[in-house]
Amino acid sequence: MDRLITQTFSNVQTGIEVAATLAFALSGVMEAARKKLDAVGVTVVASVAAFGGGTLRDVLLDRRPLFWMEHSWYVWLVLGLCIAAMWLMRAKHFRPTLQSIQWPDALGLGLFAASGTQIALGLNMPALIAVLMGVITATFGGVLRDIVCNEIPTAFSDHHPYAVCAFAGGWLVVGLQALAVDATLSLACGAGLATLTRLAALHWGWQLPEWKVDDEN
Repeated sequence: MDRLITQTFSNVQTGIEVAATLAFALSGVMEAARKKLDAVGVTVVASVAAFGGGTLRDVLLDRRPLFWMEHSWYVWLVLGLCIAAMWLMRAKHFRPTLQSIQWPDALGLGLFAASGTQIALGLNMPALIAVLMGVITATFGGVLRDIVCNEIPTAFSDHHPYAVCAFAGGWLVVGLQALAVDATLSLACGAGLATLTRLAALHWGWQLPEWKVDDEN
């Protein structure tokens, strides 16, 4: 029975990581299309967005092989998504906007925050380190996506909570598992909190304090 539970949780965790990878890849496709990049540029931006955060997490945690090398079909999924998304956007004459990119970005943020935290907890990392690994997994792909597209990263510049949302979702995963809540439910709750908090911040205009400088001085 324990083996069945472990296998089920492993499958759920893999499913969450796949969904997060595809969500960030889609945000990369839309950002690259908004910048009018060619097919190679779209694929590179999507791949950087999808794999950047998880790669840095695995490097910091000394996990080998990297998650997308261990499961090489992730790469095929991202390539397939790029082809399908580019074809559909052209066929439907869809023009990506900054607002439309925020939806898959928020979903990827929440899913990666929860899965990254759980992976670090599974390696017996302290709670704070596990949460920080979740934040890195959730944010670094988006940071690289924006840098490659010659934008100041959204995580640093739009003043709406972003990394803070991932931080909150990671701590919820830690807290629920400390209370012996089912690991699958903990992942779902952590991902949901981070995603919904991000979307709520965008919808209601919640903002973090910004650095203000008096230009005259």
